[in-house]
Amino acid sequence: MKIDPSLRRIGAVAIAALMLGTAPAALFAATPDDTLVIAAAIDDIVSLDPHEAYEFSGLDYVNNTYDGLVEINPTTLELEPGLAESWSVAEDGLTYTFKMKAGLTFSSGNPVRAEDAAYSLQRAVKINKTPAFILNQFGWTAENVDSMITADGDTLTIKVDKPYAPTFLYNCLTAGVASIVDAEVVKANDVAGDMGNEWLKTNSAGTGAYVLKSFKPNEGMILEARPGYWRGDAKLAKIFVQHIPEAATERLQLEKGDVDVARALTPVDVEGLSGNAEVVIQQDVGGQVYYLSFNQKNEQYKNPKFLEAMRWAVDYQGMADTIMKGAVVPHQSFLPQGYLGALDDLPYSLDIEKAKALVAESGVANPVVKLMVRNAADRMDVAQSVQNTFGQAGITVELDVGEGADQLKAYRARLHDATLQTWGPDYPDPNTNSSTFAENPGNSDEAANTGYLAWRNAYEPGEMDGMSKAAVLEQDPAKRVEMYATLQMKHRETSPFIVMFQQARQTGVRANVKGLYTGGAVDAVAYWLVTK
Repeated sequence: MKIDPSLRRIGAVAIAALMLGTAPAALFAATPDDTLVIAAAIDDIVSLDPHEAYEFSGLDYVNNTYDGLVEINPTTLELEPGLAESWSVAEDGLTYTFKMKAGLTFSSGNPVRAEDAAYSLQRAVKINKTPAFILNQFGWTAENVDSMITADGDTLTIKVDKPYAPTFLYNCLTAGVASIVDAEVVKANDVAGDMGNEWLKTNSAGTGAYVLKSFKPNEGMILEARPGYWRGDAKLAKIFVQHIPEAATERLQLEKGDVDVARALTPVDVEGLSGNAEVVIQQDVGGQVYYLSFNQKNEQYKNPKFLEAMRWAVDYQGMADTIMKGAVVPHQSFLPQGYLGALDDLPYSLDIEKAKALVAESGVANPVVKLMVRNAADRMDVAQSVQNTFGQAGITVELDVGEGADQLKAYRARLHDATLQTWGPDYPDPNTNSSTFAENPGNSDEAANTGYLAWRNAYEPGEMDGMSKAAVLEQDPAKRVEMYATLQMKHRETSPFIVMFQQARQTGVRANVKGLYTGGAVDAVAYWLVTK
C-alpha cells in the first residue's frame, strides 16, 4: 500500500484506524481523550462468537461485550452476581435455580430474559465448538440440554448429572462459553441452521459495556461504549485494539504516545522502558505454569529419592530474576495463584549439596536425563540452567531440541524421557488443573488420554486420582479449599512433575491511564473501568 505523503505524519495508529474504516476523525497525533488505543498481538482470534472464542484475544473481547449469569469482579477477582441476581441449589445437589435481574437490556435494546440465558447455554452445547467441553462436564449434550436447562418467567433452572461442588458450576459459568447472547437477534441471523455462528464471528449481541463497531483479522478491532450498562457506563467511548505483534514496535509506539497500552512487551523491552516517567509497567500474573515432567516408563523416575533430588537441583529464584527477567514468578504447585485452593508457599530452593546426597541415597548410578525442549530462546535458557545445576548435583542432562509442534506430538504419544513445558488452565476452577495433573483414567499407551498430563508421563497417581475426583464433588467451599491444598502438597512431593514458575504479565501503560485490570490468572481484561 502506497501512503500519501500528507498522511506520513499521522502515525501508524491513525493509518490503521483508516484501514478499519473509522473515517477522518481518527486522524490524531496523540490518542484521543475518549479512546483507549491498545497495541497487542491478536492474530490468535479464530472467532468472536462467544460460544466459540477460546483464545486469549478472543476472550478479552468477549469479556467486554458479553456477560454471564455469574461474573468475576475485575478488581477483587471474586465471584459476584452477573445477569442473575441470585441463585440456589437443591438439597440433592442436582438442580440449580437462577433468578434473573430485572430491567437489563442487550445492546439491541431487547430485554434480558431467562429464555435468553437458556437459549445461550443450549446453543453453546449444540454448536459444539472448542470450549463446549467446559459445559459438557455437567452431563449436557445436544440431545438432552433442552430438558436440562429450562426457563420459566424470570427463573432459569439448570440440572446437572452429578452433585458437583456448587463452586465448580459457578466458576464454569464465568467462562466465555457461558456468555448470554440476545436470542432474538442471533436467531434472526441464522444461516442454514448455524444458530447465527457465522454472523457472530464479526458482530456482537451481548449485554456488555461495549459493542463491536468493526473488526479486521490481523489488523484490529474497534469497540464502542453503549449507554446504560448494568455495571455502570464505560468511562471511555471507544476501545481501539491494533494488531502489533512486534514487541519492539509496541515499545516505540508506547514511548511516542501513539498507543496507550502495550500488551506484548518482552522482558528486554520492559527493562528498556525503566526510567521513562511517562510509562508505567503494570505487573500481573497469568494462568500458565512452567514445569518439568519425567516419563515414568523410565524406572529412575519412579524412585522417590531421585525425584526429590531433582526438586532441590532447580534454581527457581535465580532463573526468575535473571534469564526470565520478570516474565515469570517462582511457583511450585499445579494451581496458579488466584485459583480456589492455590498454594503460594515455596518449599524448594536450589541446594546442590542436598541434591547430591539424595542422588546418592537413591541408588541411581550415573543418572542421565534426556530433556526435550522447544527451540525458543526462553525455553532454551531455562533448559540450559537446569542442565547446569543438575550437572552440579551429579545428574547429566542431554538436551533434545526441536520444533514445538514436533515435540508436542512426541509428548502426547509418551515418547519423551523428560520435557520442559507450560500448561494453561481451560476455565477458572481448580478442577481444570487438578484433573490433568492428578488424574489418569487409564495408563496404557492404547488409552491415548492425551488431555491428561499424568497419562502423558505414564504416571499412576494412586489415591490422588480419587482425591481430585472427590474435590470436584465437595459441597462445602472451605473444605474444598483444604482438599486441593492437601492434594497439591502430596502431588509436588511425590509426582514426576516439578512446577517451577507461573506466568507474569508485564503490561506497558501510559502514565495517564488508570483502572486497567488485565484479569489475573482467572479472568480476562476489563476495559469499562479505564480512565485517561
